[in-house]
Amino acid sequence: MAEANFIDYVKIHCTSGKGGAGSMHFYRDKRTTKGGPDGGDGGRGGHIVLKGNRHRWTLLHLKYRKHVKAKGGAPGSANNKFGAEGEDVILEVPLGTLAKDAETGDVLFEITGHNEEQILMQGGRGGLGNTNFKSSTNRTPRYAQPGEEGEEGWVILELKVLADVGLVGFPNAGKSTLLSVISAAKPKIANYEFTTLAPNLGMINYRDNQSFVIADIPGIIEGASEGKGLGLRFLRHIERNSVLLFMVPADADDIKKEYEILLNELKEYNPELLDKERILAVTKSDLADEELIEEMKKDLPDIPYVFISSVTQKGLSELKDVIWRALNA
Repeated sequence: MAEANFIDYVKIHCTSGKGGAGSMHFYRDKRTTKGGPDGGDGGRGGHIVLKGNRHRWTLLHLKYRKHVKAKGGAPGSANNKFGAEGEDVILEVPLGTLAKDAETGDVLFEITGHNEEQILMQGGRGGLGNTNFKSSTNRTPRYAQPGEEGEEGWVILELKVLADVGLVGFPNAGKSTLLSVISAAKPKIANYEFTTLAPNLGMINYRDNQSFVIADIPGIIEGASEGKGLGLRFLRHIERNSVLLFMVPADADDIKKEYEILLNELKEYNPELLDKERILAVTKSDLADEELIEEMKKDLPDIPYVFISSVTQKGLSELKDVIWRALNA
């Protein structure tokens, strides 16, 4: 996925269709000059609908579509004919898309299933024709209802990547390299900070034809929860992961301290993230001998950990086992 094309936030103005007016009409033919009411109801205005599509990974197609408007319903007519409903506007979105009220910030709903549909803006109801108002005391109602106005307002669509495992670490911690080795994903890899500018997803094959999905989240820096670096732009993607895999390189000055800084940024962003299962992967461990690794183990945080090397593939099978146990805890 091209980084410039990864759009996970759009704000659009939506207007659903107005309902068609009911008909005020009386039956007439060559034998009937004063027939009863036969005005039909107006059609419903078009809805604006969000529909989940598992083949979409970004909101890019909506970035420049700032105004979305559905058509109104057709008016009713003689002989109790109902007006046609306005055509719905269906906006396809990736799975994991939240719809929010732009003014209040309230979450309206979330799209998580393929072909799942949710009405974003309800079309106005069609007006009733004068047939509906006929009674024993009023045999010739000379009025009908106008159609209801549609809904209108600004809406925020926000994508949160759906994955089983989220990779959490500072820039250049080896997250993209790991994903490229244990999956078919081909993230951009280079020896400088913020190589990854968009989340990458990789499907990991496990034993007995089982699998899980890992998301490579762009690197976190201290202060990310306050918007520093790529901060708030990508922290929200971590909210959707069942397991958080913290990655700290073996050549870090203090592995436990780096882990605690990362953990604190997640806590400052959303304290509920601390309720997720956590695993520590000490990367680039091919740089350390067994004696040094044993020394490092004495000062690691109290969570499951694995020493790995994406270059030599050391510890990768063990890492998959630990992840699988955490996912099925």
